Amino acid sequence: MSTAREEERADRDEGEERFDPEPPYRWPIPPPEGWTADDLDRIPDLPKHTELLDGSLVFISPQTRFHSRTLRLLERALLERAPGHLDVLSRMTVRLDTKNRPEPDVIVFPETANTGPDQTWYEPEGILLAVEVVAADTRDRDREVKPRKYATAGVRHFWRVEQDADKGLSVVYVYELDPATKSYALTGIFHDRLKLTTPFEIDIDLTAINRRQGS
Repeated sequence: MSTAREEERADRDEGEERFDPEPPYRWPIPPPEGWTADDLDRIPDLPKHTELLDGSLVFISPQTRFHSRTLRLLERALLERAPGHLDVLSRMTVRLDTKNRPEPDVIVFPETANTGPDQTWYEPEGILLAVEVVAADTRDRDREVKPRKYATAGVRHFWRVEQDADKGLSVVYVYELDPATKSYALTGIFHDRLKLTTPFEIDIDLTAINRRQGS
């Protein structure tokens, strides 16, 4: 027969269990052959903006202010200048192949590539431009791994954006695909102002990174 003290302890333990924090998240265990591009939509409770590179999940660190404002500047500017048959989105994955589904910071693609509101990825053949804004923990991927994979998949234009250590502004490295070698050639490095005629007429004031729209 339980005593009053034992019953009181049981009630207290039950109450504590009720308010215990959720158990720690258990990272998914990959299959022997690695994850696939389709798995990215099926694995439960993945952190936002998880990418897939060479069959491995890649998790993204919190954004810096520079990264966030650079994305805002470039997405708005490209949307304003892109021809009507093109669309612009930030942070959408591209299914390069069965083992690679990276998430460029900004992509430009034909409007016809949109398949519906539940779409989670795009085909590389339709991507006109992929943009990566380099962060401290993504430097190697954004400088070497992703450009090589984008080029192999046929993405025609690639921009790598880095922070100028002196001014805190964006420096844009512009690349164009050489279809014969399936590799990128650097066509320009832009400070303060990005002015191009390809893939369409582009003129972006890079010093406006901290300027609010309409100011």
